Parts: sequence; C-alpha cells; structure tokens
Amino acid sequence: MTVMQTTPADTARTAPADICSAPARRHPRPDGQDRYTISEVVAFTGLTAHTLRWYERIGLMPHVDRSHTGQRRYSNRDLDWLDFVTKLRLTGMPVADMVRYAELVREGESTYLERQALLESTRRDVLNRIAELQDTLSVLDLKIGFYAREQAAR
Repeated sequence: MTVMQTTPADTARTAPADICSAPARRHPRPDGQDRYTISEVVAFTGLTAHTLRWYERIGLMPHVDRSHTGQRRYSNRDLDWLDFVTKLRLTGMPVADMVRYAELVREGESTYLERQALLESTRRDVLNRIAELQDTLSVLDLKIGFYAREQAAR
C-alpha cells in the first residue's frame, strides 16, 4: 500500500487575519462587483438555492445582506466563505462541526485554538480516507492488471 506523502499545514502564517477560507480562488465573477443575487451565487458555486437558504437557516451563513425588497445579496466575502464551506463538506466534516466552526469564527480571535483543533481533527480524518482510497486503488490496479494479462494470454 502506498500512502500519499503530505506535509502539515503551515501554522506560522504572516497574515493574522482569518478570512475563513482557503487561499482566494478566482471565482467566475465580474471584476468590481460585490453584490450577487441568489441565482448568480447558484451559477458561481454549483450549490442550489435550497442549500444556500438552508446554510443560512442552520447558521453557516447568518450574515447575508438583504436588499430593500428583502432579496438576498451575497458579497465576495460570502462567496469566499461558501468556497471554504464546500471544501469542508468535501472533507466529510459533519454539518454540526461546520456550524460549530462558523460559530467560533463569529466569536473572534479568542477561538483560534479551538478552530485549529477542529481543522486538525478533520485533516487527520482526510488523511485516513486518503490512505483507505490508496489501498482500494491498489486492489483495483491488481485486478485490472490480472484481467489485462489474462486477455493478452488468449
């Protein structure tokens, strides 16, 4: 079994600001624009409107601004947060832990250690899943090789 080599996350960052996201990824959004409708966010993120509303209800996005008519208006910061939340979902992090992380972010800098511990725990889970997938990939490669050799022998 071959496990992918990985390095620990860099914990000695120079920028103290925690914008709650991975390094900024370029979204397909217009330059200079910072207010988006829910349908635009659906197009940018691939999330459904139902999911976006649910995230708001459960506390993952409680700060979404509204227009004077009550329509949601998402900012670039909201899109960055959604990108981060999507990454957390891909890790398999339980929604309750994601909500807890969001609560910690809202509580401020005094929660850095707890946030770090939560992310480190998730990172360990991801590394375990990667190892399991590498093992599974090795089994598939053995089987594929077996069938290829059998076909070539005929």
